[in-house]
Amino acid sequence: MDDVTQLLQRWRDGEQDALDRLLPLVYAELRALASRQLAGERADHTLQVTGLVNEAYLRLAGQRAAWADRRHFLLIAGTLMRRVLVDHARRQQASKRPPADARVSLDDVDPAALRVDSDLIALDGALDALSRIDERQARIVELRYFVGLDIETTARTMELSVSTVTREWRMARAWLQRRLDA
Repeated sequence: MDDVTQLLQRWRDGEQDALDRLLPLVYAELRALASRQLAGERADHTLQVTGLVNEAYLRLAGQRAAWADRRHFLLIAGTLMRRVLVDHARRQQASKRPPADARVSLDDVDPAALRVDSDLIALDGALDALSRIDERQARIVELRYFVGLDIETTARTMELSVSTVTREWRMARAWLQRRLDA
């Protein structure tokens, strides 16, 4: 058992200072995850890598999940980062809405910013719908798209064959594309 796994177990068992010792061991990996997730966002995104790491870490700190090991912890962190980005996009969209009684000119609207936020929210909704139909395909999409794992690592993580992950990834992408195009 490595240090991270031991600290995760101690934290789950209620040892609060285990969390303080855990962060330095996983911080670089959390930053790399956040960087990959923000790479797909628009250039003027208001959330930066450090902010995304901090927000995800705060959400992780509020949980006492039964993490199996470092890899499991990072997978959950990647999923939480996705949630942070979606929540951020929803807040941004809500703040751009004018009051109900206000008139707004179409010239005042930045369609590119609205589209990117809307795309992330739409993808999140489509991924939630996919998870209700096929949980495994949705998990593969999360690992590949949001966590940034390659096919082989995704297969090892999910304890599936490479050909199964390749097939499921292809099917999930096609389903999501149809859903997003509709």
